[in-house]
Amino acid sequence: MSWNGGGFDLPVLNYRALLHGVNAAQFWENGDENRDFRYNNYTGRYHTRHLDLMDVLAMYQPRNNSPLDEVAQIAGLPGKIGMHGSEVWEAFRTGGIERIRSYCEADTANTYLLYLRYQVLRGTMSIGDFRRECGVLRAALEKLAQPHWTEFLSRWQDPLLHE
Repeated sequence: MSWNGGGFDLPVLNYRALLHGVNAAQFWENGDENRDFRYNNYTGRYHTRHLDLMDVLAMYQPRNNSPLDEVAQIAGLPGKIGMHGSEVWEAFRTGGIERIRSYCEADTANTYLLYLRYQVLRGTMSIGDFRRECGVLRAALEKLAQPHWTEFLSRWQDPLLHE
């Protein structure tokens, strides 16, 4: 599961795999060797092995795509913490690996929480289960001492948790 993984993350990984000669046979399987992959594989758009949540919520229409930061904030989630994606390369060039890590970790948490909301939207998760899952994540994050998690928790105001 990702946010724009099909438009960014997976192509980057694919090109890096080409460069380094990585064997990713299972990723590229389309049903020739394993029939279970014929209609549910990683490379087809309409499948569940990899869910690009941005693509699904946009109804597979690029004009409907929205940035993770905006969708997260609309849902009462923290959104971007510490930097923006356009700043990652410069942070890398100047040795800001910890800033990048914090940024990516917060993005992952935002994406996961949007995924939980998506499961509520689909009817596969009840509000009670959603709240329990959010409680598990909150408890785990509260144990971490990093500043980005403190900021994340202070900005997490999801209305579904308080109805």
